[in-house]
Amino acid sequence: MTTTDEKTIVKDYFNATGFDRWRKIYGDGEVNKVQKDIRIGHQQTIATTLGWLREDGNLKGLSICDAGCGVGSLSIPLAQAGANVFASDISEKMVGEAQQVAKQVLGDTSNLTFTVQDLEQLTGRYHTVICLDVLIHYPTEEAAKMIAHLASLAESRLIISFAPKTVLLSLLKKIGEFFPGPSKTTRAYQHKETDIVKILENNGFSIQRTGMTSTRFYFSRILEATKKNSQEGNSALVA
Repeated sequence: MTTTDEKTIVKDYFNATGFDRWRKIYGDGEVNKVQKDIRIGHQQTIATTLGWLREDGNLKGLSICDAGCGVGSLSIPLAQAGANVFASDISEKMVGEAQQVAKQVLGDTSNLTFTVQDLEQLTGRYHTVICLDVLIHYPTEEAAKMIAHLASLAESRLIISFAPKTVLLSLLKKIGEFFPGPSKTTRAYQHKETDIVKILENNGFSIQRTGMTSTRFYFSRILEATKKNSQEGNSALVA
């Protein structure tokens, strides 16, 4: 299957049945037990990312690209903290929802821009580029191209998350428990951490911090990588 086909599947899914499913998961309304578990996991991934950024103490005025922003779960709190955020998603419905929520929460959205855009069409330069819970929709060879493009946009730092490839998770996926329920998601691809690290290193980045979110139905490995020639002090490797 070509990259175009994969992206079409993802785009169509999140503009149709997937939108309603994930809007509920990312929101705060009533959901079933499985969706609630995924919601908790996603929120933990967001919290980890926000925690790293806040620890550095320079969020105000920082330029950040949130690639694959969904309904704005990360973009909106980043804007609240004073960052200048450019957020994009392949799904028009997701972006529309994010814009509505941002207006309700922020009022003034002058430091937050949303756009409907394919990840590999993104342009510009940003201090930090973030891509959470996106790579699960693409095989490793396509994920490598995406990471390379994101790396070209990042002046200093790249933060990404992915579903790690382990024996346990592969088994869960095989027996249909990784994304359970009648409303199936798109293909769920797992990636070996060694592969992702190598891709980052090949694009001039080195790992600085790592994190892992693990609930019953949600598994996400988070990596923060900085440019090897960067003079910033994010040098502590956290397991």
